[in-house]
Amino acid sequence: MATARSNRLGRTAAAGIAVAGAVGLGLLAVPAGAGAQPALPPVDPEELVRSVLARDPQPLAGAIELENGLGLPALPGLPQAANGTSAGRIWSDGDRRGRAQLPTETGERTLVSDGETFWSWNSEDRTVRRIPQGEHERDAANADPGAMAAEALARLRPTSVTSVDGTSEVAGRPAYDLVLAPASSERTLLREVRVAVDAEHRMPLRLTVLATGSADPALQIGFTDISFGPQDPELFRFTPPPGATVEDARRPEGHAEPAMVGDGWDTVLVAAAPGPDAEHPERLPDLAELGRPINGPWGSGRLITSAVASVIVTDDGRIAAGAVPEQVLTEALAR
Repeated sequence: MATARSNRLGRTAAAGIAVAGAVGLGLLAVPAGAGAQPALPPVDPEELVRSVLARDPQPLAGAIELENGLGLPALPGLPQAANGTSAGRIWSDGDRRGRAQLPTETGERTLVSDGETFWSWNSEDRTVRRIPQGEHERDAANADPGAMAAEALARLRPTSVTSVDGTSEVAGRPAYDLVLAPASSERTLLREVRVAVDAEHRMPLRLTVLATGSADPALQIGFTDISFGPQDPELFRFTPPPGATVEDARRPEGHAEPAMVGDGWDTVLVAAAPGPDAEHPERLPDLAELGRPINGPWGSGRLITSAVASVIVTDDGRIAAGAVPEQVLTEALAR
């Protein structure tokens, strides 16, 4: 069952990966909206979760909105990382092809998965990055708000207490408000995750993450408009614009896969920190200006914190990140 669910998520097109990448941790938030509550038949929380995870992705088009209150600086090429509201549009064929258009300060980023290649076009520097889609398969599971929410459900369900807290209307569609709260054994900065699930299609329409001790969501993403049905195949074809610089991006030889330490709410991702890009130094932030110095038996580095996440970037080139307190990160690094 786990493999089948992973395959279904992996087939979701990588149309909106830059939105997920803007926070880098995969957990995004949307507050409960005001307005009339649609009258829907009662549903068991576990049955609602099962129906979300069992659904087959569908072709769709939609507008998405991200509201960020994490307090992070804007990252190169990703203004969505900074506080504020940003928007974009995504399209998916329901399988391996997708498209996203995300505005930047002075231009736009266009992301296209054509089924074989993942293309990233930045109009600001007129650069195209080309990645074989097999190397980007994991990103496909975090393609849009629906896919991100399904991924969060799959990861958090075994260590959560689930409930249904009424109904709401999202992007003009009636939805159930599914709530996941961490079990008492979990060490996390999060209070709960809320998922608005489309009553008809069982597709997550928005995802809410609330931090412990705060009534306001730290980060939000969701559909503001959505339509289901076949999409124009031309949307999923990409030809580099005239005069564009095309770069082939591949993992370096000997690149180690990220490790997941722990499970559920207190999972920590440990990976190699992004190295300097001699040709494009502007693409990476100066980590020396972020966070504060920290050291321990695992070594030394810098600790960066936000309302819902902590990150340690070590001096020896590692990065540990999770929706957890500092102690959980240091324990993961010491393993």
